[in-house]
Amino acid sequence: MKAFSTKEWVILKLRPKILLANILLVFIPVIAMGTVSYWIFSDTIETQSSDFYKVSLTETDRKLKFALNEITTISNSAITQPVIQQMLKNPDIEPDHDMRQEINNLLIHHPMIESFSLLSMHQLMYSYNEAQDWSNIIMQPWYDEMESAEGRPVWSGPGENGSLITGQPVLIHARVIKDYYSLQDIGAIIITIKPELLEQVFYDTATMESGDVLLVNRQGAIVYDKSGKHTGETVSFPFLSSRSQERNSYIDDYLMEESLITYMTSSQAEWYLIAITPTKVLKAASAPIRNIAVLLGGFSLLSAILFDRFFVSRLVRSISSTVHGMRRVEQRVFTKIAASRGPSDESDMLVHGFNKMSGQIEHLLQRVKVEQERKKEAELQALVAQINPHFIYNSLESINSMAVIHGNKDISKMVVSLGRLLRISISEHQELIPLSTEFEHVLHYLNIQKYRFEDGFEFKLELPERLKSCMTQKLIVQPLVENALYHAIEQMKQTGFIHIRATEAAQEILIDVIDNGPGFDEKVLANFWNRPADKKYRDSGVGLRNVHERIRIRFGNPYGMMICSSPGAGAIVRIRVPKIDSASLALDRSHGGVQEGGYDEEH
Repeated sequence: MKAFSTKEWVILKLRPKILLANILLVFIPVIAMGTVSYWIFSDTIETQSSDFYKVSLTETDRKLKFALNEITTISNSAITQPVIQQMLKNPDIEPDHDMRQEINNLLIHHPMIESFSLLSMHQLMYSYNEAQDWSNIIMQPWYDEMESAEGRPVWSGPGENGSLITGQPVLIHARVIKDYYSLQDIGAIIITIKPELLEQVFYDTATMESGDVLLVNRQGAIVYDKSGKHTGETVSFPFLSSRSQERNSYIDDYLMEESLITYMTSSQAEWYLIAITPTKVLKAASAPIRNIAVLLGGFSLLSAILFDRFFVSRLVRSISSTVHGMRRVEQRVFTKIAASRGPSDESDMLVHGFNKMSGQIEHLLQRVKVEQERKKEAELQALVAQINPHFIYNSLESINSMAVIHGNKDISKMVVSLGRLLRISISEHQELIPLSTEFEHVLHYLNIQKYRFEDGFEFKLELPERLKSCMTQKLIVQPLVENALYHAIEQMKQTGFIHIRATEAAQEILIDVIDNGPGFDEKVLANFWNRPADKKYRDSGVGLRNVHERIRIRFGNPYGMMICSSPGAGAIVRIRVPKIDSASLALDRSHGGVQEGGYDEEH
């Protein structure tokens, strides 16, 4: 598979990317997991087979040792008997019938002993059931080993003593006989044992299918073969030439077939027990794992192709259509994307959502166009209406002059306050004004209302020096004061009190309008925003909800207005706005009639 560079991967289309991702994330991991599982399982089978043969060979060696020790015990007992000792010490005396009968009774009572021979140092003294001469005996391959064994038994199997060639395979037990008192060599004993002894030992040896067990000497001659096919042959195994082997099992070729070879040294020092198992038998056990891995790999690849064919292609078509639709929207061409006719899913929701969004954008653009036209018309009307404030200011100046001439100071003060009130409300074109200007506007409004309510209420304004230059939304405090007058103070028989204060909290400014009116319960508070205002309040032109919405539109959440009240405890209306310093806005304008210093007035 061609390797993709980073740049090629980025510019690759979405559908090939998803297909390639499916192959990389599904197909390859499945194949990798199957391969690793196959290897692990095969290795486990090999280990378990090796362990199985360790136990089997150990049990076979135990049986072999027991069988050979039986013969050794018989020979140990016989060679120390006086009849044999005296016969070998006196080679010139021919053994009589009674001596022969006594010797036979010592050796032939074991069912596996077929024959035996007793030798002096230079001649055959006596043999049972076997006709051999001295010259033939000393030519046997085991004779020299027997002489050098110093009286220890020497064993020679059918595959190494040449008996297999004659068609009468036997197991030979040979040893030198020493004088019971002087330990001088006085002769030898040779016992011929039936091959059935080895057959009985190896008969119950557990093997796997097509497996075999060999008894091999150090020269590589197969002493005995359980299958009976290879006894007498010569083999070559690396462990035969070296006793220091870290492992007792390995895989190698045997008879031109790869096989698991497990071995151990027999209790008979010159022999090895070897178990042979063709690896094809072991692999047959792990073949289902391999086949399942191949099937899963093929299934995952087929699934990736079908997924691409029936799902990815449809998804990519929807995404491509949406992308083309977005490009058309950039050019202000609002054409709907055709939805698929099949079952609805997330891709169809994407198309429907885009069509809905496109329609909303088209509608919003039309609304913006209409609003821009209305805005231009309003600006023209505002230019025309600029003459009205000047007419009002001139009229108020005339009234103020007449009041002064006639000495009516109350009317003069009321007209001055009304003029400044109107100047702030009408003449300021900025939406954000200094907090000092907003409090000045409230001060003029309360001065005017004092003439109406006479001694019906008192008020107090608190504006710290450090907050006077902070900017706030225009005309947000006066509606709250007006609400307190008409809904709290006007209903009271005793003197009312309105407290307007500004405080600082972190990066926010809190403006509280507090009255000592009758307050209202939770139900009234819950319906407060929905109830219609009375005639007096509607004439103010600005409602509490209007103030809250204007703050939210200007500053967003969490800014706005909060009302707290309970019956008989008055009410607190709090405005929460961000702290905006005039310097941060780079506003360079003057404010006529603004009182210097902070507000801290009581009336």
